[in-house]
Amino acid sequence: MFVPLSNSPYLSGPSAHFLFPVASMRQDPSNLRQLLERTVESMGYELVGVEFHPHRSNALLRVYIDRETGITVDDCQRVSHQISGLLDVEDPIPGQYSLEVSSPGLDRPLFTAEHFARFAGQQARLNLSTPLAGRRRLTGRLGGLRGEAVIIAVEGETLEVPLNQIDKARLVPEF
Repeated sequence: MFVPLSNSPYLSGPSAHFLFPVASMRQDPSNLRQLLERTVESMGYELVGVEFHPHRSNALLRVYIDRETGITVDDCQRVSHQISGLLDVEDPIPGQYSLEVSSPGLDRPLFTAEHFARFAGQQARLNLSTPLAGRRRLTGRLGGLRGEAVIIAVEGETLEVPLNQIDKARLVPEF
């Protein structure tokens, strides 16, 4: 569900123009996650994660939600309505941005240590901030956690990837 906040009936007056750095922000910024988590969970959903992609003209705030019975478009719309009101009041992001509320999908993003433990045994793709074993992109089978590191088997080799080096991670659907 895509809801442009710039067209929100709650916003009025001239729009501010801010310049954001071109580099992308790390996935699941904790300040936004903390702000949204209570509202999303009080509605009966799991807040899977939050992505913020700054851009000069219109940034994107993507919120992933889930629940045991799955997510519908109506669920996304309900959550979007609630958190857009919260974001209007709290105003954590300067300038214009679009809000997108979505299910995690088959290629579910992994945000927390708990996600890596929960999906142990499944295929995943990791994008790293710094190379490990000469690579910044790894695809393999998750083996859970060891301390603050994700265990992943890649091409017959078991690697330990520190959580703080993972920029982005997603499950790879297997059919």
